[in-house]
Amino acid sequence: MMNAITTDDKRIAPRHRVLKQGRLAFDGGGAVDCTVRNLSDTGARVEVVTPVGLPESFTLVIPADKLARRCHAVWSHDKRIGVAFDS
Repeated sequence: MMNAITTDDKRIAPRHRVLKQGRLAFDGGGAVDCTVRNLSDTGARVEVVTPVGLPESFTLVIPADKLARRCHAVWSHDKRIGVAFDS
């Protein structure tokens, strides 16, 4: 019997489901509100109203967690964006 490999099995760190308000802040002072849907030590999945015009890299800010992490998008689909935290 063959075991199915899920996307979660390929992740570097396990992601945890969350529902938090956040913001994608850009150099130069711009920002876009987002909803953080899952979070790990290495990245997150966020939802935005529209990904049009987002720069390649930005800072994910989650005020409730006092978190601000520099990151970049690794994938996007419709309003969902997968981001990886920069080292």
